[in-house]
Amino acid sequence: MAYDEALAERVRDRVRGTFGVSEKRMFGGLVFLTYGNMTVGVLGDDLMVRVGAEQTDAALARPGARAFDFTGRTMRGWVYVAGDELDDDALDYWIDEAMEFVITLPPK
Repeated sequence: MAYDEALAERVRDRVRGTFGVSEKRMFGGLVFLTYGNMTVGVLGDDLMVRVGAEQTDAALARPGARAFDFTGRTMRGWVYVAGDELDDDALDYWIDEAMEFVITLPPK
């Protein structure tokens, strides 16, 4: 599966220079890791966002968000966000949410 290069570049612009962030091609898309933990990714036209299990329901209530079911099973702690809902403010919000959660995890 290809991924939206423009969305990937927008994410890249926002995380560039953030200590501990790297990117890696995975799942046919592009993921951004923070200290080795997957944080956000671009898969097709969507943004994958790691929000943590406790924030999943709140995240799903936001515009454009839907359950993360990459393997056919819903995975709590992750959501997809439709690319057409990602204006600059929304993209900033989702990246900040993901970073806020992931920095609580031990580095890999």
